[in-house]
Amino acid sequence: MAVSSQRKLVGEQLVERGLITREQLKEALRVQARTGEPLGRVLVSMGLVDEEVMAEILGIRRVTLGTNLDTDLLKTVPEQLLRRHRVVPLQKQGNRLVVAMADPLNVVAIDDLRLVMGMEIEPVLASEKEIELVFQRYLEIPSIEKAFQEFDVLTDTAEPEVVQLEEEVDEAPVVRLVNSLLMQAIDEEASDIHVEPQENNVRVRFRVDGVLREVMLLPRKIRAALASRLKIMAGMDIAEKRVPQDGRIQIRFGQRDIDLRVSSLPTNFGEKIVIRILDKGSIRHYKIDKLGFRPANLARFREMLRHTYGMILVTGPTGSGKTTTLYTVLNELNSPEVNIITVEDPIEYMLEGINQTQVHVKAGMTFAAGLRAILRQDPDIIMVGEIRDTETAQIAVRAAITGHLVLSTLHTNDAASAVTRLIDMGIEPFLVASSLLGVVAQRLVRRICPHCREAYTPPADDPERLFLGLPPDRPVTLYRGRGCERCRKTGYRGRMAIHEVLAVTPALRPLIVRQATAEEIMRAAMEEGTTSLRSDGIAKALEGLTTVQEVMRVAYAE
Repeated sequence: MAVSSQRKLVGEQLVERGLITREQLKEALRVQARTGEPLGRVLVSMGLVDEEVMAEILGIRRVTLGTNLDTDLLKTVPEQLLRRHRVVPLQKQGNRLVVAMADPLNVVAIDDLRLVMGMEIEPVLASEKEIELVFQRYLEIPSIEKAFQEFDVLTDTAEPEVVQLEEEVDEAPVVRLVNSLLMQAIDEEASDIHVEPQENNVRVRFRVDGVLREVMLLPRKIRAALASRLKIMAGMDIAEKRVPQDGRIQIRFGQRDIDLRVSSLPTNFGEKIVIRILDKGSIRHYKIDKLGFRPANLARFREMLRHTYGMILVTGPTGSGKTTTLYTVLNELNSPEVNIITVEDPIEYMLEGINQTQVHVKAGMTFAAGLRAILRQDPDIIMVGEIRDTETAQIAVRAAITGHLVLSTLHTNDAASAVTRLIDMGIEPFLVASSLLGVVAQRLVRRICPHCREAYTPPADDPERLFLGLPPDRPVTLYRGRGCERCRKTGYRGRMAIHEVLAVTPALRPLIVRQATAEEIMRAAMEEGTTSLRSDGIAKALEGLTTVQEVMRVAYAE
């Protein structure tokens, strides 16, 4: 009974503070009943509550790990246990051991420690980065800077032989460097790692929240060994340096399964390596109402998804979150009663209960060929990764008309342009009008860091006022991040989407049939309540979720 009342107390506190809705609490309790995990851990894993907030609600202290750790106490815990659960013992108080954890809700880790140490465990919260620094300092995992200094033991040959390279990439310094590089990128929540050979050095950059940031410059002498180590890990051919290659690495980081997509490209100074980082478990917890849709746009989008047939398109440039939106939709539509099949290039995340097909152009498995095959598999819902050509567009439209719900993406700047793009690809206007349910255009903007957010009033002559369409004398309050340790002095932490949701209504169909311009279609849609990307971004900036500069960066087309 005590556990039940505590569970209720935690949930009620979160609802009362407006951090979750009552419906979200009910859903979390259903998951908790099915999995048996503590409610707090369920809420965190579902992405509904931040770990720090949950720790505060549960009365778990937050600590900062300094350099004055009890190294003797650290040695009493098996190193394998420390690494597996990412914990650092801090203090022994009688029969109680205080341990710092990045995930203090991890009951498996607490039980393991209790069993091994024979003591009661008191968890406190510390950041993953601080714990990693402790490991580097006391468990002899070198930092990246220390790791590359050890490369003095390696040859400085400009173009090493393959046999020599195979020996070098097994050397501890190379292994440590790559491991440290990957751990740092995952810890900083980077989406991509760029390893770029230049004339006199190797530049390493991380893409965090959509923006590239230089992390370090490494000596030129390690260029070949570093590239070869990554290629071997990804199952690529280290002897072939003249053509681009693709590979894949799967690793486990703490409790997370991470998928790394590796791409090599020959350049004039060596091979440039780009690593895309995908957290395979995160997509399972995405919900449509967590994608940043404002209430009117969310209602319009959900109305499209209620149809059993027709086509829904998500548009935007590369890196605008289109695939994430589609995967989230598939997660919510997935049930034992429907047959969902996808054709993708590549398959970015594995979705349980959904049949996913990989494009393989060399083998003749194109989007069009895959889509034809899918239609013989009795599908209810079809997801096509991207409509790239007329043949794929024609088959997708035919499928939408003949009783299937088709989801796909297009590369267009706004929602209305997707309509004219289909017509330009050779689809008859009347087929577009009858098959298309709607289009969602989106971009990703960085969120203001909640820990250092501040309000300000822009000067009378500031460009932000011009973008907002405000006169110089009108008062307005905007928000920005000052920059703090938690956001690495950027003022931003995380990203969110801004949207333009265009539903194909009876009023728009005649315009599509007579091949109206994208501007005419958008004008008519706005009269029915559609908001532009710019308007949605401005609304979110005024709410203090992002900055006007971010909206200008991604949605200012003039």
